[in-house]
Amino acid sequence: MALSIWEALAVFAAGIGAGTINTIVGSGTLLTFPVLLATGLPPITANVSNALGLVPGSISGAIGYRHELRGQTGRVLRLGGAGLLGGLAGAILLLALPSSSFDAIVPVLVGLALVLVLFQPRLAATIKRRREARGSEAHPEGGAALLVGLFLASMYGGYFGAAQGVLYLSLMGLLLSDSLQRVNAVKNILGAVVNGVAAVFFLFVAEFNWTAVLLIAVGSTIGGQIGAKVGRRLKPAVLRAVIIVVGIVAILQLTLT
Repeated sequence: MALSIWEALAVFAAGIGAGTINTIVGSGTLLTFPVLLATGLPPITANVSNALGLVPGSISGAIGYRHELRGQTGRVLRLGGAGLLGGLAGAILLLALPSSSFDAIVPVLVGLALVLVLFQPRLAATIKRRREARGSEAHPEGGAALLVGLFLASMYGGYFGAAQGVLYLSLMGLLLSDSLQRVNAVKNILGAVVNGVAAVFFLFVAEFNWTAVLLIAVGSTIGGQIGAKVGRRLKPAVLRAVIIVVGIVAILQLTLT
């Protein structure tokens, strides 16, 4: 279906907003997906078009965070592998399961992620004290727990993707001994990997609206650069507050719509 000029402008603007918020936190899908539905696109077509359109935005955001990515090549490859497998599994589930399957569990997952983000410094310090008391050391890269957690979060991301960035940040923030900004840089790579593998899978089995894909791709690329400039200047406490606010909005939209 063809988009009117006003619909095209709305999708483009939503793409800019999604690219910006995805780079800083995640949850950009909560902007683009409703706009695509409002243009009359079927839910599956809107979802897959959105997934492909947001890939350039994630890449743009990762480029903007390239300074924070230095020295993390091994980590990105390891965690990206888990994300790739999870994203592919989620994309398969999208076509195999009814859309209502995750409606109940997603708000709970996002809520739990927000609790982890809010109390992450305190939780991390408690975990460290307990390990020191037992004479054991934390796995420097999060160990199997992080890989499994990211696989499951990426499975959800391949299925729908709203607030997947919040899940990534909560898991890596808790299980990795690193700054929130460096963790956020890795999150952008994971978003690109998961959306990318899901989109490639959808190319063979689903119908896209290529006008929407192009508009979101261009808009999210611009937004990715905006988000990187804004996000990299935020102090950890402010960034944590932004994550929580966005997550709460995500929960409200997921439960009330």
